[in-house]
Amino acid sequence: MTNNFSQIKSGILKYQDAFLFFWVILIIFIFTVCENAFTQTNDDIYSKEPELYKSAFKKIELENRIFDDTLKEKVKEEKFEMKKSPWKAVLFSAVVPGMGQLYNESYWKVPVVMGLGGFLLYEIIYYNNRFSDYKDLYAQSITPENPYGDDILRQYREFYRNQRDQFYLYAGFYYLINLVDAYVDAHLFDFNVSEKIRMSISGGNSLNLKVSF
Repeated sequence: MTNNFSQIKSGILKYQDAFLFFWVILIIFIFTVCENAFTQTNDDIYSKEPELYKSAFKKIELENRIFDDTLKEKVKEEKFEMKKSPWKAVLFSAVVPGMGQLYNESYWKVPVVMGLGGFLLYEIIYYNNRFSDYKDLYAQSITPENPYGDDILRQYREFYRNQRDQFYLYAGFYYLINLVDAYVDAHLFDFNVSEKIRMSISGGNSLNLKVSF
């Protein structure tokens, strides 16, 4: 039994070796024939139609060059360029607060910025005028009989001066924020930062809320 198994195994292995050898020879033969045929075909093309062969290569080279130029143009077109200049927006807002926002097409901000600026300017002028009035009145109240002047007038003078200086400080912060807002707004001009909220009511009591940025 063991001898029979060994013989069968040996026969199968020999058959497999012969089968593999046959396929290796066949593959080598096929490759050799194909290579000879391809070489002969190329030789025929070179010998019989050299101009046609060169023309085909020129056409391929031209197509590759056109493709490269088209690709470069597409990359150049897709290069990101900001539509608004941040420093130009800052310059406009520095000259007239609100003009930078107008340049950035943030139209709703223009009346807010200009309105707040007008309010601060009005308050500064009002308190400065009141300060000047009471300053003169206090100066007039100083006499040889009363070298310290009217104390009530002095208090009014100090009060209106403090209020004016306080609004100067407010105006400084307002002016700085106006410049920063114009700069940031120009940077964000190319991006949609507004929230879009969609609400829909489906059947039953379900409520769908969708927020996209």
